[in-house]
Amino acid sequence: MKLYCTPGSPYARMARIVVIEKGLDGRVEVIMAKTRTVDSPYYRINPSGRVPYLVRDDGIGMEESALICDYLDRLDGKPAFQLDGLEARRLEALARSYLDGLSVWLRELYRPQNERSPGVIRHEKDRAVRLAEVWEHEVAHPVMRGPLNMAQLTLACALGIEMRMPELDWRRGHRKLCDWYAPLASRASFKATEPPQP
Repeated sequence: MKLYCTPGSPYARMARIVVIEKGLDGRVEVIMAKTRTVDSPYYRINPSGRVPYLVRDDGIGMEESALICDYLDRLDGKPAFQLDGLEARRLEALARSYLDGLSVWLRELYRPQNERSPGVIRHEKDRAVRLAEVWEHEVAHPVMRGPLNMAQLTLACALGIEMRMPELDWRRGHRKLCDWYAPLASRASFKATEPPQP
């Protein structure tokens, strides 16, 4: 199988972490794609140009990080990352909301200065502040403790965006969130997939 990624995508990072955590390195080839460029050869593989993108052994392509992570997790017949129940889904959705907002903010900062939207940046920054406060309390939930799961993975990849975006200050005043994040950030799979710093 081929997993197309970019080094800085937090969504692709999630899939790369699942590959490592599940020991699929020998079965899944991780390929760095060239996106956001005119006529990239990658667009012939995935017309949407998004990452991650998984081309399965049967040649069928799959897009969307949660779907890809679920597929990779089930390859050995022993899914470990997916949790049942509305509470787990609620927390994963809340983490995804945080990740999505931070990604919009980050993409805006990577645009040329004269093309950036101050309104979008302000909106996403305010959202990030509110959600960091929510997560300061939610990390105590049992779903956010114990073996690594999709809610934890999504939140950790959201927080890891700080490596590419110094403007993101989720640590100040959030000791519980910092304490929760530290052991995840030190895992080998997280270290191996750290995004490049600006």
